[in-house]
Amino acid sequence: MTTAEAAVAATADPPVRLPARETWRALYRHFRPHRWVVALGAFLALIGAATGLAQPLAAKALVDRLGSDESITGILLLLTALVVFGTAIEAVGSYILERTAESVVLAARHSLIGRLLRLRLPEVERTQPGDLMSRVTSDTTLLRAVTTQSIVSAATGGLAFIATIVLMGLMDAVLLGVTLGVIVLIGGAVALVMPKIAQATQRSQMAVGEISTVLERAFGAFRTVKASGAEERETTVVAKAAREAWRHGVRSAKWQSVAGSSIGLAVQVSFLAVLGIGGARVASGAISISSLIAFLLFLFYLIEPVSKLVEAATQYQVGSAAIARIVEAERLETETLTTPSGNAGTGPASVVFEDVTFRYRDGLPYVHHGVSFEVPGAGMTAFVGPSGAGKTTVFGLIERFYEADGGRITVDGKDIRDWPLADLRAAIGYVEQDAPVLAGTLRENLVFAAPDASEEQIRDVLVRARLDVLVERLPDGLETVVGHRGSKLSGGERQRVAIARALLRRPRLLLLDEATSQLDAVNEMALRDVVTEVSREVTVLVVAHRLSTVTLADRIVVMDAGKVRAVGTHGELVAGDPLYGELAATQFLASAPGAA
Repeated sequence: MTTAEAAVAATADPPVRLPARETWRALYRHFRPHRWVVALGAFLALIGAATGLAQPLAAKALVDRLGSDESITGILLLLTALVVFGTAIEAVGSYILERTAESVVLAARHSLIGRLLRLRLPEVERTQPGDLMSRVTSDTTLLRAVTTQSIVSAATGGLAFIATIVLMGLMDAVLLGVTLGVIVLIGGAVALVMPKIAQATQRSQMAVGEISTVLERAFGAFRTVKASGAEERETTVVAKAAREAWRHGVRSAKWQSVAGSSIGLAVQVSFLAVLGIGGARVASGAISISSLIAFLLFLFYLIEPVSKLVEAATQYQVGSAAIARIVEAERLETETLTTPSGNAGTGPASVVFEDVTFRYRDGLPYVHHGVSFEVPGAGMTAFVGPSGAGKTTVFGLIERFYEADGGRITVDGKDIRDWPLADLRAAIGYVEQDAPVLAGTLRENLVFAAPDASEEQIRDVLVRARLDVLVERLPDGLETVVGHRGSKLSGGERQRVAIARALLRRPRLLLLDEATSQLDAVNEMALRDVVTEVSREVTVLVVAHRLSTVTLADRIVVMDAGKVRAVGTHGELVAGDPLYGELAATQFLASAPGAA
């Protein structure tokens, strides 16, 4: 299995099926804010249905008048008025329902997007982003019909069906019995295919999510895809997911067509039965010819309410599949975020780890095995150690992207679990290892963490991050679009943008995860001076692999196999810790600018 196929397989879990009661509860939650508007649309639909019910009665009166040589002008005008009025009323009702359906989708997307952006990081890492995006796009679209049109179709179709049956019974009970017998027989067969529609639709939606997952993966590493000559392989994987969506979509369409065509079959068989039996009853004098004509018109009119009932049932099956996927996304664990209170404190922050243990998921090995260290305040603290020692995880725990399994982490002497999350993160500036840059303009990226930053503050941070020369040569300056994930910038430029973004936030605690790894010697030295300057007023924690950065640190924390093995200055550790001495003589020296 290729890597891309593995990405697809990660989303290929069995579809989630909700109990009917829970599905209805979820549907009602989306429907409830619009219930009065939907009720208006349903009322207009009922008026249209009532005008339709009056037409066979008017036709009966017309036939009776033809037999008695009475004037039929009034009846014809009445029939015309009923048709025009009913059509106009139904058109208004249909517009109201369609508009409301779009409002339901808008509200569902707004709610779901807000929730997904508040997901805890472990939840996002367990779920493919493309699949989450498909919940917001294609799954919410399926809510359109089921939360409005299907409810109205079920209500109006049901009432119209009952009213039609009553009127047909008043015409002739025998012919009604014949009609109901055929409808029940064929309707029972239709009921058997409804669960198949739901299953096929849900699997089709899962396949659509897989398409989004693979495309998101490919576009996220587009240069790598091209450089590796992997376009055909990636296309094959996407095509496989698309074909799977097609296969299940066709299966759903097949069962929907079976359900839909069964309506016509039921009416046609009923028509033939009623025509034969009704003709015999007219010949025997049991009913009049006008009554048989009216009954046959009611029979054809019965197509619409029965169609609405079948359509409502079909839409419910399709909608229940979408609801199950939306509810599944809504059950993912989220963070409780509020607006920063402004009480994040002032001055450099202290950080203490006390016997911290952590693993990313149950069943995985621990990354931290009792990590303890103390950072008292202003200054630079460097974290060094072999790959996999748990250095970057320290930053993830401070930001509360993850929660420690054991031990205690404090900032300013206060357990970070007691900090309001917004206040904690407001005090922190964080530069990730891969220095992500978002699609948009350079200005939008700079002020992403500080939207209220002034022009003077922006100019100052551009100079400090050595971005002022870059801005001057860009065609549109700060308004230049940087491309998807900053594709129009070099790796070093992206790192400088990320550092500038963090500095513009004016943090009390600055976390730098190998933030200068892609810079050339000149820019690395310049930014090193900036970080050194910042560390006089801000607590700076840095994961570093360059000796030039590490030697400037006020303290160095040496980590190995998820534990802190030594803390000290560069000179103390070279003399007293063999691992640090080895790293300093090999890894650090090898990556230091100008090293041999």
